[in-house]
Amino acid sequence: MKIDFLSILFLVFLTSCFSVETTDSPTENQAIYSQTKPDSNKSDSIQHILTKVVNNGEAPGMIAAIISDEGVIAIASAGERKTGSGIAFTTNDVVHLGSCGKAMTATMLATLVAEGKLSWDTKLIEAIPKLKNKIHTDYHKITLWQLLTHRAGIPKNSTDEGAFSSKEIKKRRLAILEDNFKSPATYEIDKFHYSNFGYMIVACMAEQITGLSWEVLMKQRLFDPLGMSSAGFGNPNKNKSIDQPWGHNKYAWKWRPSKSYYNEAGGPAGEVHCSIADWAKFISLWLTSENPILERKYLDKLIEPVGDHFYAGGWGVAEHEWAKGITFNHAGSNEIWYATVLVTPKLDRAFVVATNSCDFSSTPDDCLEIANKMIRMELNLDNN
Repeated sequence: MKIDFLSILFLVFLTSCFSVETTDSPTENQAIYSQTKPDSNKSDSIQHILTKVVNNGEAPGMIAAIISDEGVIAIASAGERKTGSGIAFTTNDVVHLGSCGKAMTATMLATLVAEGKLSWDTKLIEAIPKLKNKIHTDYHKITLWQLLTHRAGIPKNSTDEGAFSSKEIKKRRLAILEDNFKSPATYEIDKFHYSNFGYMIVACMAEQITGLSWEVLMKQRLFDPLGMSSAGFGNPNKNKSIDQPWGHNKYAWKWRPSKSYYNEAGGPAGEVHCSIADWAKFISLWLTSENPILERKYLDKLIEPVGDHFYAGGWGVAEHEWAKGITFNHAGSNEIWYATVLVTPKLDRAFVVATNSCDFSSTPDDCLEIANKMIRMELNLDNN
């Protein structure tokens, strides 16, 4: 399974999303859909956009929403939970976030920093002293912040993410860490190199400090305080049921339902799923003045890029005049789902798009174009 880094696409998208005019016309034989209408006009407009994409065969199911500090203000879904099932993909269904979940892992770590259990500069061997004589010295001084910002000199993925499956999850992650850190650093430390593995390592640090698994920490420190009752890990659908959407990949030009291998050890890098309404509760941390889990200075730290690079703590960050300041974003996929998010705090808006499918030759572009249309609609750019 890959959890690919795709937020660079958002940066390219943002430089051009306001220079292209788009027009749509109603399509015949509209796709199966279900929607709620916080704002009926905006939701109807989003519905029209998604239905066209689904009817064109570009996705089996899609969902998109506009979010403010009050939560979801417009949302719609189109298509099916599982292709050929006839069961609608609804606005209450959960979606797989892929690497968009990195921001959640980073935020959970920030709660430990706020309590003094860790600091941004905590070194790996300070958090896990027993590693000192078991790993290469190159890794002794890498810090929590270097790991969260992909500057720890480590590869994108571990070489054995499925190993040690008989071990309890905390011990499994630690064993994978030890196994991969016996050799010198693969990349130059303090230079950006995107790494899913790095997010598993920060989870190890949190687990060894607290004695609790990443899964428990996420629930206790993020999901429960924010009321994210739909949040969980791995594939949204369980067993062979269609109580939640299935992921899909493309085979012989057709969408095929599939289940992704659940990389439990690598979960901190991108194995969270939740409803759009619950995702909005997390995103709203940066849109509201007060929240139940963190002071503003810790949230601001997570959107503070290192040096002249655009990546911060689980977010890609840029500044744009149209947004009246910074924007931050991410995208993610487990190869059968795809999700994107863009947050514009000065405008009090965030835009999310997700689909229960992935074809890397087209899905990222489709999602970016949908986000483009929602932004233009929200900012009234097509009417000026």
